[in-house]
Amino acid sequence: MIREINRNDIPECVEIIKKSFKTVADEFGFTVENAPRFTAFATTEDRLNWQIDNEHRLMFVYEQDGVLCGYYSLLMQDNNECELNNLAVLPEYRHSGIGKQLLEHAYETARTQGCKHINIGIVEENKKLRSWYEENGAVHTGTKKFDFFPFTCGYMVKEL
Repeated sequence: MIREINRNDIPECVEIIKKSFKTVADEFGFTVENAPRFTAFATTEDRLNWQIDNEHRLMFVYEQDGVLCGYYSLLMQDNNECELNNLAVLPEYRHSGIGKQLLEHAYETARTQGCKHINIGIVEENKKLRSWYEENGAVHTGTKKFDFFPFTCGYMVKEL
């Protein structure tokens, strides 16, 4: 079941995000030393609270048998666009369709908010993730290299 979070869920949401993104960090050699701003290391309860209070992000969890095991948020942007952030599924719950359900929910939620496009940022080197988003309707639009990340940021967009 997918539902909007409440503030009591935030500690669990932080853990979902950190554990999920840590597998990417491990696979590509990101550490708190070489990528302190990477999601696996930079996500905190204060940060999620700030995103709710100041950015008014919509945040959702996937709950299965009483366990919160998936998460995503949407940031509303200008020009009828929004940004998908931190789509995450705990490693032990992956490959069961939860990520796809969360993504489809994000697309539908964005549509109901009046968004015409949903922007997605990825680790460009993560070819498996890029392919997954492409299989689910997103189009790769470019890349950018930042000095503070040991990877290239890839950008994708899904027209709604």
